[in-house]
Amino acid sequence: MLRFSLHRGNEAAPHLDAIAALRCEVFADWPYLYEGDVDYERRYLARYLDCPRALCVLAREGDEIVGVSTGVPLLDDNAGFQRPFIERGIDPARVFYCGESVLRRAFRGQGAGHAFFDHREAEAQGLGLPITAFCAVDRDPDDPRRPPDHRGNDVFWTRRGYRRQPGMHCELDWPEPGRGDCTHRLTFWLRGTP
Repeated sequence: MLRFSLHRGNEAAPHLDAIAALRCEVFADWPYLYEGDVDYERRYLARYLDCPRALCVLAREGDEIVGVSTGVPLLDDNAGFQRPFIERGIDPARVFYCGESVLRRAFRGQGAGHAFFDHREAEAQGLGLPITAFCAVDRDPDDPRRPPDHRGNDVFWTRRGYRRQPGMHCELDWPEPGRGDCTHRLTFWLRGTP
């Protein structure tokens, strides 16, 4: 049975190494195909540790961290994530950005995805932010690297009330195995009234 705990700002610092390693492990799979770097992950996660309003939700099996989900008020995130909202006429001050969620494969299908969203949406509500949002990487449906048994999250996200926002995207670079650094397009999904 998974247990969940909430950590704000630097409360997650004692778990930084475990979180960084888990992100590298899970993001190595489709659709991210991230050739992870634990040192980079530590630096990336520092922005959450440095922000008192950032949230880190940890999922544990016993004492082992098997999943993590992050979130932060969009105003506390970088300008690159705010820009698509401003361009769409959405005030970033009304948005809670749900960062990445990762979960080891063996623990999927047990409700962790819902728990991650429940906690982040409750945090947004507690902060008075009526919109929750995240972005997901776009992949070519014919990409030969796509596993034949891959099941996307679109149905899950739609059932939770999120709507994909065509044309509202950002671009991020990360290394892929055998390809080095690549630019990836990620499309935003929103829940709530802008």
